[in-house]
Formats: sequence, structure tokens, C-alpha cells
Amino acid sequence: MNQFEKKYGKYAVRELSLKLVVLYIVGYVLYYIRPSVFSLLTLDVTALLNGQFWRVLSWLLVPPDAGSSLFFVAIMLFFYYSIGRSLERVWGDFKYNVYIFLGILLTVLSAFLWALFMRAGGLSPVEFAAVTKYGAAYFSTYYINMSIFLAYALTFPEAQVYLFFVLPIKVKYLGWIDAGFLVLSMITGNSAQRFVIAAALLNVLLLFLRSRSWMAYSPGQVRRRQQFRRSVQAGRRNAGTGTDSVHRCAICGRTEKDGPELEFRYCSKCEGGLEYCQDHLFSHVHVKKGEKPHMMRT
Repeated sequence: MNQFEKKYGKYAVRELSLKLVVLYIVGYVLYYIRPSVFSLLTLDVTALLNGQFWRVLSWLLVPPDAGSSLFFVAIMLFFYYSIGRSLERVWGDFKYNVYIFLGILLTVLSAFLWALFMRAGGLSPVEFAAVTKYGAAYFSTYYINMSIFLAYALTFPEAQVYLFFVLPIKVKYLGWIDAGFLVLSMITGNSAQRFVIAAALLNVLLLFLRSRSWMAYSPGQVRRRQQFRRSVQAGRRNAGTGTDSVHRCAICGRTEKDGPELEFRYCSKCEGGLEYCQDHLFSHVHVKKGEKPHMMRT
């Protein structure tokens, strides 16, 4: 993933959480002004195959919990924007992009797989069109948001939120409730729900398998990460101006002045606030305070 980020990170969509919220706001406005237009936006596979290609993306305009009160909508949008921004800050724009766009792709694929499953049941073309039109409502951003919250719970399990604005509860417990609700919905729901929930859970599973190093950040680690990013920005401003370097690798001694492409990270397992360049971050031996940093034996 890090190699892909170095190569394609410049193409990542910045402020993706904000852009998703803007899409939801547009969707809510459409719902209150002209709700009939929603039938042209859903992920209806039959309509899509009949030439309505915009449905591949237009379903993103269908917001979760459409029809709720404006107060609940405002709270929901603010909440998902907050947790999305937290993930963006910790993971970085590229990794967050990968997670969101993979979830969107899996949702679209699940809609097609469900349609094939229903078609294999021997439905007539008219019955198939009616079934896919009905089932399209389940392939929505609702489960995308559920997967975002699960990712947040995996990344910040010890963080606290205030349930009903009063009761403090750790996010990891809400994550278990969220996961349990999804599993229960798979068991008791219809076939369309099973397919779209499976897509959301698959995205979370892939996240867990490929990116455990991104997750389970303590509040202290998050603060240190933010401080490091501020230091990186300060170092880049100072590089080439004759001021002292800000970052120095504990192994090779290189600083940000040795090359603008160099990246530096603090190791959370080394005592003493040691910093390493990208070439030595994963190849050094973790040391205790006062010990001399050294490479792994090969």
C-alpha cells in the first residue's frame, strides 16, 4: 500500500469526507424539493443495463436515512464528517480514498451479483425489472456509512463519544453493536440486504487484513502524529534557508535537507522519541531509552 501511495498519492481526492457530505446535502435538498427524482438515481441494475449509465454513480446522491427530521440529518452529517476527517488525518488522504472508493466499487458489484442471483431464479424480464427496481433502494450510502463507522471503531477503539449527548461510551463498544446489527440484518433481511451488507463487511475485513498498522491509535499517538506532521511542514519551509534541520534519521543521519523526497517517521515502539527515514523505519531494532539505534541483522 505504501508503494502505491508513493506512486499514486498525488491523485488522491482531498477533503473527501467534506465532498461526501456535500453530496448528501444535495440529495436531501432533492428529496425535499422533488422526491420523485430519486427513482432516476438509485442503483437499479435493469435500468442501468438499459442505458441509464449515470446510475453507476448517481446513487451516491441518495443520502442515508432520507426522510428523517432536519435536526437528525444535521447531527448525522456532522457526525460522519467528524469521524471521516479523523480517519483522513490519521490514515492520510490516499488510504482513506482507497477505503471509500473500494466500498463504493464493492457496493456496485454486489448490486450486479444480486441481480444475477435473482435472474437465476427464473424470473421473467418484467418480474426481474420490478424486483431490481425494488431492491435498488438497499444499495445505498447507508451501508457505506456503517462501514466508515466500523473503520473508525477499529482505528480509535478507546475514543469516547456521548450517546444521546449525555452517556459517555467507548467507540469500540458501539463498533461491536454496529457489527452485530449488520450481522443480524444479514440473517433477518432480504437477499438484497445480504449482498450489500456482505460488501460493506468485506471492505472492513480487507481493511483489517491489509492495514492493521494504521489502526488502534491511542489519543497520545494521534497527538504525536499531528505534531510530527506540523514538524514536517516546518522542516520543508526551513529546508534550503540555512536554518537547522528539523528531522534526522537515527540510523543514517540524513535530514530533510538531503532530499525533498525523504520522509521521516517517529517509531512508537522506541523510547526516547527516535525518528527514522523511510529506508530505516521498518528495518531498525526497537531500542530502550539510552541505547544506541542499530539495524536488524540480515
